Amino acid sequence: MTRIALIGAGNISEVHAAALRTLPGLTIGAVVDPNIAAAERLASRAGGRAFASVAEALAADSFDRAHVLVPPDLHAAVTLELLAAGKPTLVEKPLAASLAECRDLLAAAGATPLGVNQNFVHHPAFARLRAEHAAKRYGVARAISCIYHVPLRQLADRQFGHWMFRQPGNLLLEQLVHPLSQLLSLAGPIKGMRLLPGPAIEISPGLPFVGSLEAIFDCDVPVHLRFSVGESFPCWQITLAGSDGIGTADILANRLVNAGRTSLMEPVDNMLSGLATAAGLAAGAIDGFARYCLAMVKILPRSDQFYISMCGSLGAFHRAIDAGQLPALDGNFGATLVETCERIAAEIMPKVQPRPIVQHITPAEADIAVLGGTGFIGAEVVRQLVAAGHKVSVMARSPRNLPAIFEHPDVCITRGSIADPAAVSTAIATCKTVINLAHGGGGANYEAVRRAMLGGAETVADACTEAGVTRLIHVGSIASLYLGPQEAPITGATPPDPQPDERADYARAKAACDLMLLARHRTGLPVVILRPGVVVGEGTSPFHSGVGLYNNEQHCIGWNDGRNPLPFVLVQDVAAAILLACTAPNIEGRTYNLVGDVRPNAADYTATLGRALGRPLRYHKQSATWLWLEDIGKWVIKRATGRNVPLPSRRDFLSRGLSATFDCADAVRDLNWHPNADPAVFHAKAIAIHA
Repeated sequence: MTRIALIGAGNISEVHAAALRTLPGLTIGAVVDPNIAAAERLASRAGGRAFASVAEALAADSFDRAHVLVPPDLHAAVTLELLAAGKPTLVEKPLAASLAECRDLLAAAGATPLGVNQNFVHHPAFARLRAEHAAKRYGVARAISCIYHVPLRQLADRQFGHWMFRQPGNLLLEQLVHPLSQLLSLAGPIKGMRLLPGPAIEISPGLPFVGSLEAIFDCDVPVHLRFSVGESFPCWQITLAGSDGIGTADILANRLVNAGRTSLMEPVDNMLSGLATAAGLAAGAIDGFARYCLAMVKILPRSDQFYISMCGSLGAFHRAIDAGQLPALDGNFGATLVETCERIAAEIMPKVQPRPIVQHITPAEADIAVLGGTGFIGAEVVRQLVAAGHKVSVMARSPRNLPAIFEHPDVCITRGSIADPAAVSTAIATCKTVINLAHGGGGANYEAVRRAMLGGAETVADACTEAGVTRLIHVGSIASLYLGPQEAPITGATPPDPQPDERADYARAKAACDLMLLARHRTGLPVVILRPGVVVGEGTSPFHSGVGLYNNEQHCIGWNDGRNPLPFVLVQDVAAAILLACTAPNIEGRTYNLVGDVRPNAADYTATLGRALGRPLRYHKQSATWLWLEDIGKWVIKRATGRNVPLPSRRDFLSRGLSATFDCADAVRDLNWHPNADPAVFHAKAIAIHA
């Protein structure tokens, strides 16, 4: 067996591990990550030994080949270390973060096999298009066109600290390489190009973002590319037009549609070719759905196109090495993609200089600490704190590409998470008031979610106790409460859901956090708990899960009939309540729900949002019981296939409908809080702002 090292234990490593299990002759010998706990968790599931560094794994002679799965800016350094040891190496796309680094890798590789994992070249629909082209199904190729319109979760979630936003050209290395790898494998090398960039938007001070472009490439076959990220309707199609036919590979739907001619007269030919196309689409759709169902019940192995493309790419790399050949998608191919991206960036991307983070104050000079303070609510909290004359210490996972308020002289930023006691203590320093907005993260099951959320809240509580903090404001969520039908209105005195085991992981963990903090108050922790409702406004998506289930933005599957008022609250009002809680007297040990006075129902909110955006948004009313029964059906299938998942609870679906009424008179009285009550202001700040 050939032993493989997975260098990096992030999300993509799980896919590599699963794909490697399908390839004969390969086994995982090592998992390497500086976060040794993450490496150990992956190794326990995938096999092999866990190491904290490549050097340790090499010294232990634990692997024969390696997959580099670290962030792109670390590709070069890690790969150079592996090549120096003579280890055949497959690097996740892009090969490196710059052409100069690619050249260093090519020089270091010598005769050692070096490959790049551009897995979408092995996508099933695209592979069929290439095969048809090679078989001359379409005659002589005349032109190739590609539309790449895809959502971008990090853009929608404003995660601008991600590597792809650090420089304008990074987006191309992160996203453009997907369609570009397909086009170059089909059309040959690029000899020239004409480019038209889309508009630039400023995502943080001095950092423009260009998310779209039009390109015409002069290749052996002329190519037109439309590239755009952040789109609401996904489309990724590649069309090859030939002298005797046309083929279109739909990457997202995983189907190939061919158009050709018969020997019959044109009207009959049109009818027959149309019927043949329709039959092919129907057969492909039925086959895809059947394979999905059979994979769900484990009669067939996993068969989604992304996974198949990964298996194809990894298999092609290792089969080439086994045969003593260089992989088709080798280091030179990867370097060509990086070079093309750099050429495009040099021509159309705005030139920016890295902005150093200037700290005017230290955490010790701040009077209020905000943990998890760079998110949607946190940014507004910091704005209002600074406006009120406070000096603020902010702790965040990433201090990059933040809004302008975080460059204010009265704000300092430390990197860290609430899972790290030392980072929390550093951020708190000598502050007497701490605002905790960090929820701690998620996980694959309740224990992982609980460990992250409850563990993080306990870390903050411990640090506040040690630092002698006089008030900890914990910002939780109304999700910790039971929100289904009930006679009495919910107030701040309403306890967390008394049946938390019947709730989803997030709500259950939120309830556990509230109970823990209230118990800690009884032993001296000066904590106040604020529970915002459905928070809306600029800086977050208007497609909130409190409104319904969004399989896509256009269609909202309601949690009920959508006629009950929802507990909306503007982000500005939430921030105002947090500031008031910093100084309100005698509120330790109290909990307050933050719900505004303008509360449209889900159906009306969706209709109004659709009109504001000019989009055909639809709300689909549902029954909580029906949704629960659907989940019961899924649970039966999962349990029948050996998956240990909890039984869905009807109570949880009733709670998601948010049909309970709220009385926030205690927050108005104790905090002197006055949320917006004007429907016109709500419309402007919660809905129209997204247009």
